Amino acid sequence: MFHKEGHKIIFITLVIVVALLMTIDYTVQLPWLRTVLMLAALVFLILILQFFRNPKRNTVANEHHALSPVDGKVVVIEEVFEKEFFNEKRIQVSVFMSPINVHVTRYPVGGNVVYSKYHPGKYLVAWHPKASEENERTTVVVNSPTFGNVLYRQIAGALAKRIVNYAKENDKAIQGADSGFIKFGSRVDVFLPLDADIKVSLNQVVKGGESIIAEI
Repeated sequence: MFHKEGHKIIFITLVIVVALLMTIDYTVQLPWLRTVLMLAALVFLILILQFFRNPKRNTVANEHHALSPVDGKVVVIEEVFEKEFFNEKRIQVSVFMSPINVHVTRYPVGGNVVYSKYHPGKYLVAWHPKASEENERTTVVVNSPTFGNVLYRQIAGALAKRIVNYAKENDKAIQGADSGFIKFGSRVDVFLPLDADIKVSLNQVVKGGESIIAEI
């Protein structure tokens, strides 16, 4: 199953790869070179297909849990001053996605979307300390019955050139449901209340819509 954001790119890539395979077959005379070039074209197609995959996740909805919004590795767990929406201290949990991770963004909690904003910006590497404030990003805040307001921020990386955000103010957020997509590598920050019990550790690998990152 592939994400809808990849349908056009997958189709274009498929057409290009088929054309390349036919061209290589008819024009390259050396058998070993023909094989290498064909394999390279097929590997490229496989990489595009795996990037836009959208596997079904078994989300167990629980208002006392905050789930990871994306697949990847936990790279930040720290108390910070969040100044875009809260203007107060929060616990930040950041998940870094490599190009081979699933890049679907999912709602970490259920509730109502009370804030959604896009910010143009730079394309620093996603783990750069200033990426959260200077890179292209979107900020979404969901008001949860248990956690109160939970903010998550999609951040573009050095390779990511497009962030897709489906969340709109006054939308109903369903925990674990699709809320966006980031193309080609990035990171997502989640800002939680200070009394949240963090359930992940640094460098832990998490799954979007399944892994519990905090409890309250």
